[in-house]
Amino acid sequence: MTSPEREFLPDLVAHIVETATNNGDKAPSERELAEHFSVSRGQVRESLAILEALHLIERRAKSGIYLTMDAAGLSSMALLARAGVLLKPRQIFEAVELRKIHEIKAAELAAQRATDENLDRLRDILARSERQIADGLGLHQLDAEFHLEIVRATQNEMFYKICSSFYAASEQRLPIYFGKSERSIKSHNEHQQIFDALYRRDSILAQALMNTHLGRAQSYWTEILDASGEERTVLKSTLPSEYV
Repeated sequence: MTSPEREFLPDLVAHIVETATNNGDKAPSERELAEHFSVSRGQVRESLAILEALHLIERRAKSGIYLTMDAAGLSSMALLARAGVLLKPRQIFEAVELRKIHEIKAAELAAQRATDENLDRLRDILARSERQIADGLGLHQLDAEFHLEIVRATQNEMFYKICSSFYAASEQRLPIYFGKSERSIKSHNEHQQIFDALYRRDSILAQALMNTHLGRAQSYWTEILDASGEERTVLKSTLPSEYV
């Protein structure tokens, strides 16, 4: 697929989600989508085939196209995030839970395998985080950078690709989580402790610290899940104020 077509996909997803959510999960037809975006039906058909492969839509004979977000996998979640569609709290909670499982193991392996270059990059991230906190800014971008550098330090490229998908899926949620300065400060302090354990090659301590650190994020999403009733898909750039 060419680059312009790839860029079309998030816009198509966003439009389908918006219209189908208000129409019993039924999406516009190929013809309607082609007219809405002023593109050929062939381009729409090719893009819909991708969405169907990702289990985001289902084409039913003699009935039409239907949104199937509940069947979305990790790749689908990343695409939805790019499209500006905030996922259900249940989906985010489950992604955070999987992320926690993966990153605890990553901390163990990174303590054993991290190179001097990995450690230098982590030091740089921590230094930039400290400056950002001093400037009153959140850590959402640097938080992802720190955690993914630890995964990179496992020297396992597949591991890195999997964990990158978790962060892509929650890209729009992280600024909300770090909207409160105390979360950024607490997270930075815990990052420093995790780095110290990695530097000392203490894999047991690194695992324990990562478990505690990610447990806080998991608790945050547990509270949101309980408050939301887990049924609603939020189609806005921010959560309601009571979630923050």
